[in-house]
Amino acid sequence: MNALKQLEARGQSPWLDYLKRSLIESGELRTLIERDGLKGVTSNPSIFEKAIAETTEYADALKQFEANADHSISAIYEHLAIADIQAAADVLQPVYDKTKRRDGYISLECSPYLANDTDATIAEALRLWAAVDRPNLMVKVPATPAGIPAIRQLIGRGLNINITLLFSVSVYEQVVEAYIAGLEDLKRSGGDVSTVGSVASFFVSRIDSAIDKRLDKLVDKKAADRLRGKAAIANAKLAYVRYKALFNGPRWQNLAASGAKTQRLLWASTSTKNPAYKDTMYVEALIGRDTVDTIPPVTMDAFRDHGQVTPNAIELDLAGAREVLSTLEKNGVSLSEVTTELVEDGVRQFADAFDKLFAAIAHSRRTLTDGEHSAQEIAPGSSEMKAAYEDELAAWRKDGGIRRLWAGDTSLWTKADEDKWLGWLQVVDREIADVSRLESFAADVKQRGFSDVVLLGMGGSSLGPEVVSESFGRQHGWPRFHMLDSTDPAQIETLEKTIDLNKTLFIVSSKSGSTLEPNIFMDYFFARVAAQRGTEKAAEHFVAVTDPGSSLERRAKQLGFAFIFHGVPSIGGRYSVLSKFGLVPAATAGLDVKRLLATTQPMQRACGPDVPPSENPGVQLGIALGIAATRFGRDKVTIIASPGIADFGAWLEQLLAESTGKRGRGLIPLAGEPVTAPKNYGDDRFFAYLELEGHADPSQRKAVAALEKAGHPVVRIRVKDIWHIGQEFFRWEIATAVAGAIIGIDPFDQPDVEASKVKTSELTKAYEKTHSLPTQEPMFRENGIALYADPRNAAELGRHNTLTGYLKSHFGRVKAGKKSADYVALLAYIERNAAHTQTLTELREHIRDRTHAATCLGYGPRFQHSTGQAYKGGPNSGVFLQITCDDRADIDVPSHAYSFGVVKAAQARGDLDVLVERDRRALRVHMKDVDSGLTELARAIDEALQ
Repeated sequence: MNALKQLEARGQSPWLDYLKRSLIESGELRTLIERDGLKGVTSNPSIFEKAIAETTEYADALKQFEANADHSISAIYEHLAIADIQAAADVLQPVYDKTKRRDGYISLECSPYLANDTDATIAEALRLWAAVDRPNLMVKVPATPAGIPAIRQLIGRGLNINITLLFSVSVYEQVVEAYIAGLEDLKRSGGDVSTVGSVASFFVSRIDSAIDKRLDKLVDKKAADRLRGKAAIANAKLAYVRYKALFNGPRWQNLAASGAKTQRLLWASTSTKNPAYKDTMYVEALIGRDTVDTIPPVTMDAFRDHGQVTPNAIELDLAGAREVLSTLEKNGVSLSEVTTELVEDGVRQFADAFDKLFAAIAHSRRTLTDGEHSAQEIAPGSSEMKAAYEDELAAWRKDGGIRRLWAGDTSLWTKADEDKWLGWLQVVDREIADVSRLESFAADVKQRGFSDVVLLGMGGSSLGPEVVSESFGRQHGWPRFHMLDSTDPAQIETLEKTIDLNKTLFIVSSKSGSTLEPNIFMDYFFARVAAQRGTEKAAEHFVAVTDPGSSLERRAKQLGFAFIFHGVPSIGGRYSVLSKFGLVPAATAGLDVKRLLATTQPMQRACGPDVPPSENPGVQLGIALGIAATRFGRDKVTIIASPGIADFGAWLEQLLAESTGKRGRGLIPLAGEPVTAPKNYGDDRFFAYLELEGHADPSQRKAVAALEKAGHPVVRIRVKDIWHIGQEFFRWEIATAVAGAIIGIDPFDQPDVEASKVKTSELTKAYEKTHSLPTQEPMFRENGIALYADPRNAAELGRHNTLTGYLKSHFGRVKAGKKSADYVALLAYIERNAAHTQTLTELREHIRDRTHAATCLGYGPRFQHSTGQAYKGGPNSGVFLQITCDDRADIDVPSHAYSFGVVKAAQARGDLDVLVERDRRALRVHMKDVDSGLTELARAIDEALQ
C-alpha cells in the first residue's frame, strides 16, 4: 500500500488539484482512484490555460463549437470546462456513491471577477450548478466579506460548496457559521440536509511564503530561522482544533440527527514554494481524520514515492503551534495582517489566472476567424510609446477596465451619468431579435415602388447611414439613397432636382425630435409632397426614427406617418449606427440588415467584458489612441481608408471628435486629407489605416509603411469585406470609450455642440421678429471677398492691404511640426459637392505641406454636430478659416419667417461666436460668388504660404 493509499486508512481523503481533458480521456484519473485511493478533484484555471495556449488538446473541440456559431469567450470557456467537469464527475460518481456523498466531488469555481459581489456570486453559482447538472459538483466560492453571505444562501438552497481562499481561523469561524445557518435554512424549508457536501479550503504554503518574507527583515536572524516555514502548519493545526469544537454541541447535533455532514477542512496550496523545504512537508504535517488534502500532481508523485504517514499528525504538538504564532506576534509579524493581505492577493491571483485563461481562448478564437495574423496590428512608434502602451494594457487588465466599462462603472470616466449611455454595447443582439420588423418594412418599401429614399437628419443620425450607403452602393431593384444634412439652399435645390417627389420616401431622423435641421427639412419636403399629393397621401411618404415620446414622434403620429421606429434612449446619436437610426435607412436601400448585424456580432464578442486587453481589439486601439494623445502629444488621428470604405472617415471623425474633444483635451480626427511623404507630417500624428481586403490602394499601403518606418504610430485594420463595416463601427465605439477614460472625459456628452445650437436658436428667433440678422461690417474687402473677425482676432491679425496679407498673418499663427501642435480647419458653409470638395482638399494639402500642420475640412452645419465639439471644447490648438457665401437663390422654410439661407447664416454666425468665446483663432471669409470666390481664395492662400 503506497503512502497515498495509506491516507484513506488514516481518515484523510486525498484530492487532486489538477484537471484537463487528457487526464480523463487517457484513463489516468480512473487509475489514480483505483491505485492511490483518490477521492476527489479540484479544477485549476491555470492548468486549463496552459493546455489551451501550449497544446492542441482543446483545438478540435473549440473549432467544432465555433463552427456552429460564434460565441463569447466566457461561453467558450464554459462549454469546454463544463464538458471536462461533467466527465470527471461521471468518473468520480462511484466514489461519491460508495462514500455516501462524503467524497467523489469535482470542484468548479465561480468567476473571481465576482468575488466582491454577493448577489452576482449567488447567481453565478446557481447557474453553474444547473449547467453542470451533476450531484457531485462542488461550486467554489471565496471566503471574502461578500462571499460569506453567499455561502449561507447557497447552502440553504442545497448546493455543495467548496469555500476557497481561507487563511484565517477567525474567518473560518464565520464560514462554519454560514454553513450551519445555511443547513438550518434548508431544513426549515423542507430540504434534505444529508445531500449537502462542503469543504473549507485552508491555503497553506502561501502563508509561509508571505510570513517568510517578513521574517527576512527581522534583525534577530536566529529567531527568524527558528520560525521559518512553521506558521502555515501551526495555523492549520489550530484551525483543526476549532473544527472539532465548532461541530459539536446541541446545535450541530440537531442537524447531524437529520443526516448533515460536517464541513471538512481541506488543505490547499500544499506544494512547497521554498526549495529548502521538503517537498512533502505540508502533506505529511497535515494528516488528520475527517480532513481533505488537495494535492498537485508533482507533490502527489513525491508523496507516493517517499512520503511519511504519521497518524493524526495534525493534532501533534498543539502547544508548539500556539508558541510559533505567539512568537511571531512578539517579533512584530502579524498573522492577521498577512492573512487579510493574502485574501486580497488571492482574489487578484484568481482573476489573473482567469485573465490568462480567457486570453488564451480569445487568441484561439481569433486565430480561427483571422488566421495567424491579427486583423488589427498596432505599431506604437517609439520604444517609449510601446512601453507606455504595454504598461497601460497591464493596468487595464489588473483594474478590470473592460469589465468596468461594460458594467457602466462611471468612475472609469468622470463619475457623471456615463452609465446611462451604454445601450450601444448590447444593441446588436437587441436588433437581431427585432430584425423581422425591419425586413417587413423593407419589403413594404420595395412593394410600393419608391425610386428614391431621402434621409433628413443631422450628425449621428445621418453620418452612419451615409457610410453604409456609400460603401455598399445602390442595390439592384431598390431605391437610390440620398442624405440631406445641410441647410445650404443650393444643396437642397440640387437634391430636389434629383428626385421625383411622387416616388420618394423620406426618413426623418432625430433622436431628441427637437433638432432644428431635421424638423425644417421635414416641414419643407412634407409641404412639397402635400402640394402634389395632398396631406394624407403625403404622410405615406414619410417615416420617423426617433426616441420614444419625442416631439417628432408626436408630430409623426399627428400627421399619420407610414412608419415610426424607436431608437434606444440609452444610446447617444454618434453611437447609434447599429440601432434603428442606421438600420432603417439600410433596410430601405435593400441591404440585408440581418447579415450586417450577424457579421458585426463577432466583434462585439471580441471586445466583450470577458476578453482581456491583450486580446481585446477595442481596448488595444483605445489605449493606443489615449496614450499617444495624453503622453506623447499625438492627438491628431489621421484616418486613411481604402477607396471602397473611404466614407467611413466622416463617421469616425464625429465619433472621435464629439466624444473626446472637451475639457480642453481630446483627439482631433482628420479624414479625407491626402496621404503624403513622412517629411510633410509633424510629430503630432497618429495614423489609422483601414484596408478593405482585396481592394487596397497600393499607394496608400506604401505610404503607411513609410510612415511606420519613420517612427509614427500606426494602427492597421484589415476589413475583410464591406459586410464587416459593422465590426468597425463597434470596434471604434469601444476604442473611443476606452480612450475617453484615459483622456479623462465623459465620452457620451457634447456640451459645446449645444452652445452653438443655442446661438443659432437666438438668431433665428430674433429674425422671426425683426426679419433681419444683426448687421456686421467686414474689416476688409477684395475681389468679391470680405473678411470678418472679432476685435481680438482682428487685433492679432493686424491691418493689411491685401487678402493675401491677412491670410499670411492668420496662417502665421499656426504652430506646427511639434507634438501637440496646431491644426488648421476649413469650415465651409457652402454646398457640399465633388467640385467644392476637390478645391478645398487641394487647399488642405497645400496648407499641410507648407506649414506641416494637420488639416481638417468640415461642411456647415453638419460639422457642428460632429467635429465642431472638439473645435470648441477640445485643446485650443485650432486655427479656423470659416468660409461663407451669398446664396444664388434662397428657399423659404414653411410656417417660419426665415429661409434656409437665413438659418445657414445664423448657424455660421453662432458657430463663429462660440469659437471666439472659447478664445479660438478664427477668421471668416465671405464670398459673393462661391465658385469665383474659391478660386480667389486658393490664389491668395498660395501666395500667403510662399
